[in-house]
Amino acid sequence: MGEFDTLFRQRIGIPETETIPFEKLDLVLEKAALAIPFENMRVIEQQTKAITKENVMSKILVEREGGLCYELNSLLYFFLLENGFDAVLTRGVVYKPAERAFLTIGRTHLTIVLRHQGRQYLVDTGFGGNLPLKPVPLSGETVTSANGEFRVGRTDSEYGSHVLEMKLKHKDTEWRIGYAFDPERPIAGLFECDEIQTIIADHAESPFNKSPLLTQLTPRGNITLTNATFTEWVDGRVTKESVDEARFKELARRYFGWRDWD
Repeated sequence: MGEFDTLFRQRIGIPETETIPFEKLDLVLEKAALAIPFENMRVIEQQTKAITKENVMSKILVEREGGLCYELNSLLYFFLLENGFDAVLTRGVVYKPAERAFLTIGRTHLTIVLRHQGRQYLVDTGFGGNLPLKPVPLSGETVTSANGEFRVGRTDSEYGSHVLEMKLKHKDTEWRIGYAFDPERPIAGLFECDEIQTIIADHAESPFNKSPLLTQLTPRGNITLTNATFTEWVDGRVTKESVDEARFKELARRYFGWRDWD
């Protein structure tokens, strides 16, 4: 394998010589979720770059930063291809439960559809704290992971033909929609990732260009840092701390490895 594969394995903690069959993808997804944060710091700092394999590798694997969906899932997509999987990238529309509506800024979620032994699966490592941590079959079965229960259902919607639904552990008592997507409409090229990034970075209604957001799963829950609060879930119990600028930088360094402040 090449440099990309080696660096990816080093970042998430998988031996370079270990073969990755389909049955081990849940391990890859778990380790990626625990190692790589979902964060928008480069968007906030207006330091985004074109989405290429080289740029994503440099940002996340060499500089050891995190990223948003179009970076995290393109990173995983390149790894899957290098390890012999049949995968495509496709776009989706995120659902906002508080507003009971889909985002109006377009198909800004990038996700992965993988085919294995004639079946299709949703694979996603770029959906913040809502990660299934396992491939989710498109045929409707529920999968259960340390992060909750997940399933994919069919829908007749202008936003996509399928929806990811979830019940997050300790957080949800009823199924809720994560996003709609189209497994049969793979992206035409990485330029579509740049289109997503442009919307995320520039659109007035983008949820990611207003203030910092860093979040990551942990072995016992998750942590989320904004410029106002630090929230930590541990075994279903939540604590929240107000933060100022100095405390934000301290926590960003300590928990998310963020060190480029000057």
